[in-house]
Amino acid sequence: MFDKFGEFDSFEELNKAAEGQKEEGDMEALKELAKENGIDEIDALDYIDGVSGELCTSLTAALGKLQIEEEDMKPSEIVKDWLDYIRSYAMENKHMQRAVRKKGKSMIGCVGAILKWSYTQKYSVDSRIVKASGISASRVEMGIPGMATAKKIIREYYMEG
Repeated sequence: MFDKFGEFDSFEELNKAAEGQKEEGDMEALKELAKENGIDEIDALDYIDGVSGELCTSLTAALGKLQIEEEDMKPSEIVKDWLDYIRSYAMENKHMQRAVRKKGKSMIGCVGAILKWSYTQKYSVDSRIVKASGISASRVEMGIPGMATAKKIIREYYMEG
């Protein structure tokens, strides 16, 4: 992940790197830059052909980073739902787009923040529910946040941390 060109702190930095590749005439490197950052190849070609004045926007840079992180992390079940929360928040909020793109902020870090909350907020499951589930443990605990709590943790991780 971000092995060749490194992690960019903003969509402006990413666009500046793309501009440098374009000025050098290295269109293959520009395509690799786009791919490494989750930017659609069609957008890269539009930029190369002059149809677009920049490689990415704040939104496409944020969504691209999330896509690359998702491919690396391979989330499933509830973690996929949390990723969808991050994406939808980024789609509706420019500040979140910038926050997602920041160096050091990652889906793994965000899910870690949710996991920490889950661990510290776990509670004992009613014994009747445990019995109905067929689990033979004498005590079962869980701590999965609801949608509103997960979104709050996501917002705090990206925007305040």
